[in-house]
Amino acid sequence: MGMRLPTRWHCADLWAFAALAWAATARADLAPSSPFIPAGSAAASAQAGPSSPVELRGEMATSEGASYCIYDTAKKKDVWVGLNEAGHDFVVKTADPATDSVTVDYQGRSLLLTLRTAKVASSGSPPTGAPEARGPQPNPSLASTVVLNPTAADEQRRLDAVAQEVRRRRMERERAAMGAQNGLVPGQPPPAPNR
Repeated sequence: MGMRLPTRWHCADLWAFAALAWAATARADLAPSSPFIPAGSAAASAQAGPSSPVELRGEMATSEGASYCIYDTAKKKDVWVGLNEAGHDFVVKTADPATDSVTVDYQGRSLLLTLRTAKVASSGSPPTGAPEARGPQPNPSLASTVVLNPTAADEQRRLDAVAQEVRRRRMERERAAMGAQNGLVPGQPPPAPNR
């Protein structure tokens, strides 16, 4: 009788094998790191995850002495502790304020933890163009009306300056709205009339 036709179970096995093979090739196409983080940056190295089970996240001087914020990466919890304070999975043994580091005993191991600093990257240059295109600019004369110990006259001058600034901004908004109705872009001169 020769060849047998595959049964329903054999077809299910073939489908499962094909799905696993497809998933393996699809997974190989994924990027090993985020395409949104520049290569070689501090954020790219931080993406790999913490290198220690605990991290030093902060330092603070208190009336009882220095306190240190230790973050447990497994529990995802932090706690402020002092030197040689027991009751946690770790004990801060020594601290070096010059290098912002502490030595911690964690599960029988001595770990040197350094305070992590935030890395802030610039998002680019500030906007250019006419000041009207960037929005209303603060009025420096308004800031000069503030007095340390104001008298009634000083307070009245400050309120008048605020009212004047409100009127000026309303006029700017009305001009911008009128220009938008006429098809003008704020910050650009009106087109020359056609003849």
